[in-house]
This record gives sequence, C-alpha cells and structure tokens, in this order.
Amino acid sequence: MKYIAKIILRLFGWRVTVGMPADVPKCVVVVAPHTSMWDFVIGRLCYFELGLKVKFLIKKEMFFFPLGPIVKWLGGIPVDRSKSGNLVDIVAGYFSQYDSLYITITPEGTRKKVENWKKGFYYIALKAKVPIALGILDYKEKIGGVGKVFTPSGNYEEDFKIVKEFYKGKGARHPEKFNLS
Repeated sequence: MKYIAKIILRLFGWRVTVGMPADVPKCVVVVAPHTSMWDFVIGRLCYFELGLKVKFLIKKEMFFFPLGPIVKWLGGIPVDRSKSGNLVDIVAGYFSQYDSLYITITPEGTRKKVENWKKGFYYIALKAKVPIALGILDYKEKIGGVGKVFTPSGNYEEDFKIVKEFYKGKGARHPEKFNLS
C-alpha cells in the first residue's frame, strides 16, 4: 500500500513532508483542518505512505455492511455519539493494550465550521500519558504528514497556543469552514 499511496498522492500533486519520529511509539494524532470528506482520503493515503498503522474514531453509523469491514480494516474505532459515556477513559485505555498505537482525532468533530474544538484529544493524551502529534493536511501547499509532537502539560490553554500556532496559515479544502478556537 505504501507505494500505491505514494503514486496516487503524486498524481494529485500531494507530497508527504515528514513522518512520525521513531522515538514516539504511541500518541494521539490531531489532524486539522477537517473541512471535507477528502481529508480522510488524503490523510489515509499519507499514513499508508508513511507506513503508519493508525486508528481513528468514527461514528458507529459508518459500520454498516459492506462498508463496516473496510472502515475497520482502515483503522476505524466505532463511537456511539448518542450515549454519554466516558469516551476519554475508554480511548485512553487502548494505549495500555498496545506497544505501538497512534489514534487520529479531528478535534473539530465535524466538517462544518465550529466555534470551539472538542478537547477530548487533549484529555485522552493526558490520561494515557502519551504525547500529541500535530498532523498536517495543507491544501494550499498540498502537503501531508506529521509535524510537531509535544507532551501535554496539563494546562490546556497554554498547550492550545502551541496547536494554534502550528495550524495558523494551513490551508483547508474549504477555508471558510476552518476556525482555530
């Protein structure tokens, strides 16, 4: 899949600029901007090219036949958004079950413009004691990959400044839907 993904990305003018540091076997990968279904396609191709086996949270409604087995093979973890449970604890618990685990989360939570990002990615990383990697999907430059990796301090406001600075200027497929809050 690595070489097929590379070819497809190049055909569309995309390139992968940087991968996951070798000394980071587990982390929460934040991917933004998330304004289009193409984000998943391009992002997954980037992960294939990087050779990263990633998991991602996706609404359980996507696990219907025949799509369900494909979504699972791609790394999908079903989330029941209708139940109020402790998703942070559940997802953080996955990290203790694996020697290597990358869970991708789009903190915007939707492809529509949102006023505030969901903070679950941050609290999952804190609870699991893993770093946060900032994933790149920049439509202006047509680059993808994994950028900055940092360990959350416990001070969300201060750490979110790192996130905002990193994503400032990154080009969304639909820029009018991207908000860094």
